[in-house]
Amino acid sequence: MNTEPVTPITAEQYDSWPEERCAGIEIADGKINARPGTSKRHNRLARILANALESAAGPDWNADTDFDVRLQDVPLTNRRPDVVVYRADTIDVTPTRPEHVLLVVEVVSPGSETTDRIVKVEQYARAGIPFYWRVEQPAAGVPLVYSYLLDPAARVYRDGDVFTGVVKARAPFTVEIDLGGL
Repeated sequence: MNTEPVTPITAEQYDSWPEERCAGIEIADGKINARPGTSKRHNRLARILANALESAAGPDWNADTDFDVRLQDVPLTNRRPDVVVYRADTIDVTPTRPEHVLLVVEVVSPGSETTDRIVKVEQYARAGIPFYWRVEQPAAGVPLVYSYLLDPAARVYRDGDVFTGVVKARAPFTVEIDLGGL
Protein backbone atom coordinates (compact mmCIF):
# COMPACT_ATOMS: atom_id res chain seq x y z
CA MET A 1 0.00 0.00 0.00
CA ASN A 2 1.35 3.42 -1.00
CA THR A 3 1.37 5.83 1.94
CA GLU A 4 3.06 8.68 0.08
CA PRO A 5 0.98 11.86 0.13
CA VAL A 6 -0.55 12.82 -3.20
CA THR A 7 1.00 16.03 -4.49
CA PRO A 8 -1.72 18.51 -5.45
CA ILE A 9 -2.04 19.44 -9.11
CA THR A 10 -0.91 23.01 -9.71
CA ALA A 11 -2.47 25.50 -12.13
CA GLU A 12 0.74 25.41 -14.18
CA GLN A 13 0.65 21.61 -14.48
CA TYR A 14 -3.03 21.56 -15.41
CA ASP A 15 -2.60 24.32 -17.99
CA SER A 16 0.11 22.26 -19.73
CA TRP A 17 -2.18 19.24 -20.20
CA PRO A 18 -3.93 18.63 -23.54
CA GLU A 19 -7.70 19.25 -23.65
CA GLU A 20 -8.38 15.51 -24.04
CA ARG A 21 -6.85 14.87 -20.62
CA CYS A 22 -8.88 17.67 -18.98
CA ALA A 23 -12.22 16.88 -20.60
CA GLY A 24 -13.46 14.21 -18.19
CA ILE A 25 -12.17 15.68 -14.94
CA GLU A 26 -12.50 18.53 -12.52
CA ILE A 27 -9.88 19.68 -10.02
CA ALA A 28 -10.95 20.49 -6.46
CA ASP A 29 -8.36 21.65 -3.95
CA GLY A 30 -5.61 20.34 -6.23
CA LYS A 31 -7.08 16.84 -6.45
CA ILE A 32 -8.39 15.23 -9.62
CA ASN A 33 -12.07 14.30 -9.54
CA ALA A 34 -13.45 12.16 -12.35
CA ARG A 35 -16.76 13.49 -13.58
CA PRO A 36 -19.58 10.97 -13.82
CA GLY A 37 -20.58 9.99 -17.33
CA THR A 38 -23.54 11.83 -18.78
CA SER A 39 -26.52 10.54 -20.70
CA LYS A 40 -27.76 11.75 -24.06
CA ARG A 41 -30.73 13.30 -22.20
CA HIS A 42 -28.34 15.19 -19.91
CA ASN A 43 -26.30 16.49 -22.85
CA ARG A 44 -29.40 17.47 -24.84
CA LEU A 45 -30.82 19.32 -21.84
CA ALA A 46 -27.55 21.24 -21.38
CA ARG A 47 -27.45 22.13 -25.08
CA ILE A 48 -31.10 23.32 -25.12
CA LEU A 49 -30.42 25.48 -22.07
CA ALA A 50 -27.20 26.92 -23.51
CA ASN A 51 -28.83 27.76 -26.85
CA ALA A 52 -31.85 29.43 -25.22
CA LEU A 53 -29.72 31.34 -22.70
CA GLU A 54 -27.37 32.62 -25.39
CA SER A 55 -30.27 33.72 -27.56
CA ALA A 56 -31.93 35.58 -24.67
CA ALA A 57 -28.76 37.07 -23.18
CA GLY A 58 -27.98 39.49 -25.96
CA PRO A 59 -24.68 40.34 -27.63
CA ASP A 60 -22.71 40.98 -24.44
CA TRP A 61 -22.98 37.36 -23.26
CA ASN A 62 -22.19 33.92 -24.65
CA ALA A 63 -23.48 30.59 -23.37
CA ASP A 64 -21.64 27.34 -23.86
CA THR A 65 -21.26 23.85 -22.46
CA ASP A 66 -18.48 21.83 -20.89
CA PHE A 67 -15.42 24.01 -20.40
CA ASP A 68 -13.32 24.93 -17.39
CA VAL A 69 -14.09 27.75 -15.01
CA ARG A 70 -11.05 28.44 -12.80
CA LEU A 71 -12.49 29.15 -9.35
CA GLN A 72 -9.10 29.52 -7.68
CA ASP A 73 -5.43 28.99 -8.46
CA VAL A 74 -4.12 27.81 -5.07
CA PRO A 75 -5.13 25.19 -4.31
CA LEU A 76 -6.28 24.69 -7.87
CA THR A 77 -10.05 24.40 -8.28
CA ASN A 78 -11.39 24.04 -11.83
CA ARG A 79 -15.01 23.15 -12.42
CA ARG A 80 -16.72 22.24 -15.70
CA PRO A 81 -20.32 23.42 -15.35
CA ASP A 82 -22.83 21.91 -17.75
CA VAL A 83 -23.68 25.42 -19.01
CA VAL A 84 -21.78 28.69 -18.53
CA VAL A 85 -23.03 32.16 -19.45
CA TYR A 86 -19.95 34.35 -19.71
CA ARG A 87 -18.95 37.79 -21.01
CA ALA A 88 -18.64 37.74 -24.80
CA ASP A 89 -15.52 39.89 -24.70
CA THR A 90 -13.69 37.13 -22.80
CA ILE A 91 -14.20 34.42 -25.44
CA ASP A 92 -10.44 34.15 -26.05
CA VAL A 93 -9.41 34.54 -22.39
CA THR A 94 -8.16 31.31 -20.82
CA PRO A 95 -8.82 30.26 -18.18
CA THR A 96 -12.35 31.55 -17.73
CA ARG A 97 -12.58 33.09 -14.27
CA PRO A 98 -15.56 33.79 -11.99
CA GLU A 99 -15.52 37.51 -12.84
CA HIS A 100 -16.21 36.55 -16.49
CA VAL A 101 -19.25 34.45 -15.55
CA LEU A 102 -22.85 35.54 -14.99
CA LEU A 103 -24.58 32.16 -14.60
CA VAL A 104 -23.61 28.52 -14.21
CA VAL A 105 -26.03 25.63 -14.68
CA GLU A 106 -25.50 22.12 -13.37
CA VAL A 107 -27.68 19.25 -14.60
CA VAL A 108 -27.78 16.70 -11.80
CA SER A 109 -26.96 13.14 -12.89
CA PRO A 110 -26.55 9.90 -10.98
CA GLY A 111 -23.21 10.24 -9.24
CA SER A 112 -23.19 14.05 -9.16
CA GLU A 113 -26.03 14.66 -6.68
CA THR A 114 -24.00 15.73 -3.64
CA THR A 115 -21.46 17.69 -5.67
CA ASP A 116 -24.11 19.61 -7.67
CA ARG A 117 -26.52 20.15 -4.76
CA ILE A 118 -24.03 21.07 -2.02
CA VAL A 119 -20.33 21.32 -2.93
CA LYS A 120 -20.52 23.33 -6.16
CA VAL A 121 -23.19 25.65 -4.78
CA GLU A 122 -20.80 26.72 -2.03
CA GLN A 123 -17.80 26.97 -4.36
CA TYR A 124 -19.60 29.04 -7.00
CA ALA A 125 -21.02 31.38 -4.33
CA ARG A 126 -17.62 31.85 -2.67
CA ALA A 127 -16.15 32.61 -6.10
CA GLY A 128 -18.76 35.34 -6.61
CA ILE A 129 -20.70 33.94 -9.59
CA PRO A 130 -23.99 35.90 -9.50
CA PHE A 131 -26.45 33.17 -10.56
CA TYR A 132 -26.63 29.38 -10.20
CA TRP A 133 -29.27 27.06 -11.65
CA ARG A 134 -29.57 23.40 -10.69
CA VAL A 135 -31.57 21.13 -12.98
CA GLU A 136 -33.06 17.97 -11.52
CA GLN A 137 -34.17 15.16 -13.83
CA PRO A 138 -36.84 13.06 -12.15
CA ALA A 139 -37.11 9.46 -13.36
CA ALA A 140 -40.60 10.23 -14.66
CA GLY A 141 -41.77 13.68 -15.58
CA VAL A 142 -40.28 16.97 -16.67
CA PRO A 143 -37.10 18.59 -15.39
CA LEU A 144 -37.17 20.93 -12.40
CA VAL A 145 -34.97 24.02 -12.47
CA TYR A 146 -33.97 25.59 -9.16
CA SER A 147 -32.59 29.11 -9.46
CA TYR A 148 -30.33 30.85 -6.97
CA LEU A 149 -29.13 34.46 -6.65
CA LEU A 150 -25.86 35.42 -4.98
CA ASP A 151 -25.96 37.51 -1.82
CA PRO A 152 -22.68 39.32 -2.55
CA ALA A 153 -22.06 40.43 1.04
CA ALA A 154 -22.43 36.94 2.53
CA ARG A 155 -21.12 35.09 -0.56
CA VAL A 156 -23.97 32.57 -0.35
CA TYR A 157 -26.85 31.88 -2.70
CA ARG A 158 -30.42 32.78 -1.82
CA ASP A 159 -33.25 30.64 -3.15
CA GLY A 160 -34.91 31.95 -6.28
CA ASP A 161 -37.75 30.54 -8.34
CA VAL A 162 -38.35 26.87 -9.04
CA PHE A 163 -39.55 26.04 -12.54
CA THR A 164 -41.29 22.85 -13.65
CA GLY A 165 -41.14 22.09 -17.36
CA VAL A 166 -41.05 25.70 -18.54
CA VAL A 167 -38.44 28.15 -17.27
CA LYS A 168 -39.79 31.70 -17.20
CA ALA A 169 -36.92 33.59 -15.61
CA ARG A 170 -36.56 37.35 -15.22
CA ALA A 171 -33.00 37.22 -13.93
CA PRO A 172 -30.22 37.37 -14.94
CA PHE A 173 -32.25 38.32 -18.04
CA THR A 174 -35.70 37.48 -19.36
CA VAL A 175 -35.81 34.01 -20.88
CA GLU A 176 -38.43 31.34 -21.50
CA ILE A 177 -37.29 27.77 -22.08
CA ASP A 178 -39.67 24.83 -22.60
CA LEU A 179 -38.09 21.69 -21.18
CA GLY A 180 -41.31 19.67 -21.16
CA GLY A 181 -40.63 17.97 -24.48
CA LEU A 182 -37.48 16.10 -23.46
